Amino acid sequence: MRHGYDLLSDLVENNLNTLPSGRPNILLLGASGGLGGALAAHYAQAGSHLILLGRNTERLEELAQQCRVAGSTAEIQLCDLMQVEQAVSALNDLDRRTPIDVAVFAAGQGDVRPAGSLVESAELVQRLGTVNFVAQAAMAAALGERMAVRDGGKIVLVGSAASFHALPFAAAYSGSKAGLTRFADALRIGLGPHGVSVTLVSPGFIDTAAARQVSGPKPMMMSPADAARRIADATEKGLAHVIMPWPFALLRLLDRMLPHFLKDRLLRSLAPPAD
Repeated sequence: MRHGYDLLSDLVENNLNTLPSGRPNILLLGASGGLGGALAAHYAQAGSHLILLGRNTERLEELAQQCRVAGSTAEIQLCDLMQVEQAVSALNDLDRRTPIDVAVFAAGQGDVRPAGSLVESAELVQRLGTVNFVAQAAMAAALGERMAVRDGGKIVLVGSAASFHALPFAAAYSGSKAGLTRFADALRIGLGPHGVSVTLVSPGFIDTAAARQVSGPKPMMMSPADAARRIADATEKGLAHVIMPWPFALLRLLDRMLPHFLKDRLLRSLAPPAD
């Protein structure tokens, strides 16, 4: 089995230089996850060429085969977001060989502080900060610059509705997603005049295997297929920001309106029960 960015995965379908003209090239980061897989299934139906990046080789290969059956072509590549410089370099190489039309950055990790702990560990803060913010922001910046030279492209950054709230039991997760939220807005403003749209997606709970491993209530949970459809629609329209489902937009407004002492009490009460 091949690992790392120094060894690019072989194409699982046609050579990129022989793709039919007009077929969009879509990069999906986090494709081996639940949401990434749903996005691949959605875009495969449109007959696109998919570039699938993720951490699970077996899942990526299985997903690529499903995309071929649906009428798309695909390639896969392992991606370790903890290796930021290598991730950016690999992305630049991919775009140099096959200019990317749409890039959806849907990777991420979530976790909460362990039971009995006052705060999350320094290791957890570093890992989530790197995976959820630093790596994806660096990759989006690198790709955005290349798209701007071509005067066109679409970048989608999948954040979280948690970025609107200072969750004391998930400070690393909400903080890293908050960083991505602000970065996406700034990137959109900077790249807009150069024909590149940047869409920020702030979803609530999505019914994935990773989400089910985190304890606590998950109201208004969406299916991955529904979330993928909404993301693709927002991308096509070039929306600046979409919050889904809509009640989370109201919660964001409520967070801004509440006085601090009430907001602090409310957020403390949301902590998941100890195992």
